Amino acid sequence: MTKLLVLGGTAFVGHAVVNQALARGWEVTTFNRGLTGSDVDGVEVVRGDRTAPKDLARLATAGPWDAVVDLSGYVPRNVLSTAQTLEPLVDHYIFMSTVSVYADWPTKPLTEDSPVLKCPPDADENYGEDVEDGPTKYGYQKSGCENAVRLSFGESRTCTLRPGVVLGPREYVGRLPWWLRRVFRGGRILAPGSPERSIQPIDVRDLAAFACHTVAAKLSSSFNVTAPSRFATFGQLLEYCVDATNGSAKFAWAPDGFLLEHGVRQWSELPLWRTHAGVWQVDSVRAHSAGLGCRPLSETVRDTWEWIRTTREVANNERSNEIGISTEREREILSLLVT
Repeated sequence: MTKLLVLGGTAFVGHAVVNQALARGWEVTTFNRGLTGSDVDGVEVVRGDRTAPKDLARLATAGPWDAVVDLSGYVPRNVLSTAQTLEPLVDHYIFMSTVSVYADWPTKPLTEDSPVLKCPPDADENYGEDVEDGPTKYGYQKSGCENAVRLSFGESRTCTLRPGVVLGPREYVGRLPWWLRRVFRGGRILAPGSPERSIQPIDVRDLAAFACHTVAAKLSSSFNVTAPSRFATFGQLLEYCVDATNGSAKFAWAPDGFLLEHGVRQWSELPLWRTHAGVWQVDSVRAHSAGLGCRPLSETVRDTWEWIRTTREVANNERSNEIGISTEREREILSLLVT
């Protein structure tokens, strides 16, 4: 039986990874502080803070494991100390990174060969800079985290996953949930750009399944993890929201230039809308060739609405609090739109 360690395991992606591993019949240990959600039934829980050496030492006594999936690594020097502690106890390290590690994100189309932001493996939380429509501290430090894992485990025992936009049940950022709730309210809805804009979000459950597949297949590479190119359109996404909620919305599509002229914030006021060329042009052929599968976007939308409707869970964190245009501002922008 495969023994898997999951660093994190209670929030959005982590919860999905744990469920996928348990469904495969694996023995799962989770290591987290117990602050962001409940542990999935059936796992062995080790409480602790990965930044505390004594907690890492206590975690080590619960090993060994066949693999670790790291979902809580954000600061390189912390990932480095974690990886060095686990190296004698774990065969394979899967690190959950992000497309934000690319120097050209989000302005240019990306492949795994695109240049990556430079960050040392022992950098602290202050490393990097936030550039508008360019690199971020988050991206710099995730790149440093990747380096920390490779330094500790070597290329042959390391697998790096770089997901793009992740949607699905339990989404904590609140992007798809915002659109679903807005469509459910109905009426005239401000829709961004063109309904034909191609998008390629990945369902969290498909990301989790691929993470577990990399464990089972012992894959050791870097993978962009997105839906295929031209997977769906923004217009289809919103129509799926109508279908899921049985809504009666009427979409008023506003050109990108009009929205920018009136100061509508990309990515936040109208979630998932961003005009830069690279946002929805992430090449993930390598992952699909290695076994990544993607369910229809309509299923992701439907299941997310069912989760909202049945659980009444509300995203409540710094990022989710910035999501969505206010009713008053939407009405103001709509009044200026000539259709």
